Amino acid sequence: MARTFRIGGIHPHENKLSAGQPITPLPVPNQVVIPLGQHIGAPAQPIVNKGDVVKVGTLIAKASGFVSANIHSSVSGKVLKIDSVYDASGYKKPAIFINVADDEWEESIDRSSAIKRECTLSSKEIVDKIAEMGIVGMGGATFPTHVKLSPPPGEKAEVLIINAVECEPYLTSDDQLMREHAEEIMIGCEILMKAINVNKTLIGIEVNKPEAIEIMRKVAQPFVGITIVPLKKRYPQGGEKQLIDAVIRRQVRSGALPITTGAVVQNVGTVYAVYEAVQKNKPLIERVVTVTGKKLSNPCNLLVRIGTPMSKLIDAAGGLPEDNGKVIGGGPMMGRALVNTDVPVAKGSSGLLLLSQKESERKPMQDCIRCGKCVTACPMGLNPAFLMRDTVFKDWDSCEKMHAFDCIECGSCSYSCPANRPLLDYIRIGKQTVMGIMRSRKS
Repeated sequence: MARTFRIGGIHPHENKLSAGQPITPLPVPNQVVIPLGQHIGAPAQPIVNKGDVVKVGTLIAKASGFVSANIHSSVSGKVLKIDSVYDASGYKKPAIFINVADDEWEESIDRSSAIKRECTLSSKEIVDKIAEMGIVGMGGATFPTHVKLSPPPGEKAEVLIINAVECEPYLTSDDQLMREHAEEIMIGCEILMKAINVNKTLIGIEVNKPEAIEIMRKVAQPFVGITIVPLKKRYPQGGEKQLIDAVIRRQVRSGALPITTGAVVQNVGTVYAVYEAVQKNKPLIERVVTVTGKKLSNPCNLLVRIGTPMSKLIDAAGGLPEDNGKVIGGGPMMGRALVNTDVPVAKGSSGLLLLSQKESERKPMQDCIRCGKCVTACPMGLNPAFLMRDTVFKDWDSCEKMHAFDCIECGSCSYSCPANRPLLDYIRIGKQTVMGIMRSRKS
């Protein structure tokens, strides 16, 4: 019987319009803009200058701390400048602009299609290689992968959990990746198990992906210790804490790290990137992005070089519809509206959603009727209505006591509210303020 997590959750419309569409390489643009902050933690520091010639895979920015990630060129050409660019957050961030000349790759990268099964590296060598290749969480969180594979003192991994849930409506990039690259994903799981010294992997996939489940189960048979775990359709099951609860029935206590349950969680896209990094010596320079929307003529799954303008993806999917209202980076629940379509694709760009004017309009906010639907929907067991109230009145003590810092910003509260209250918008403000207060208190 399919499992699921035990607290909260909702069932938004799936709208998997691009399901089954093959992964199609997008032509390399004439220029890429590669942000230096494509990960949680300190931005990488550039090691190239204006006029430098780079190849595909050339290291162009080094991690500036333990919680940081290397960045490599996704194209070959000449560095135009180091300047700032609007990223998916809506803020200007430093980035490296590269004019494309041809498509010359670093010779160290294995570009053959042959699958390489055996990994001879030690646990430490695997973690070091992953750090060198700039691998980060590709489900959207962009946490540097080598950090996740290095548990803090006193904590030990017992099981590797692979997040192949893709519960966010519209998005299908992980689904298609499993259909087309199941064997590489299994090898990536073996590599990660070796890195954290465990002998068990559980791959959670929601039952609305029957083709992916069937393919992954078949390919997993000769791999020892890897099990496919079908999960009920429920949002936000792709949340790390919710997935751990669904798969191994352990809950992460408030303020604790997931490793305290003995689990290390990695997105299935990250697993594939790990395979390419360790077995093919390929840095994270491209990723699969779903481009979708009800008014879009060609919803698709594209293999895109990092730094490509979002406008190029929209063109490949049939162009911007006439009545387009918003362009969302990500899915409709946790994604954010882009300031323009020149925003570059980053390591965490899983999708691009085009909403019509009607779909993107917010309904008028009404008074809270204390119905409790937001409380029922919250997967973290919080009271969103009260957290919004505390933020409005700037009662930060109450906000902290009510665990605003535990919010995973999934949007289940806003989705379920019959009064159309922008609960998540206010909770984000409260959460950021409370976490700032907590950090200053510690320092």
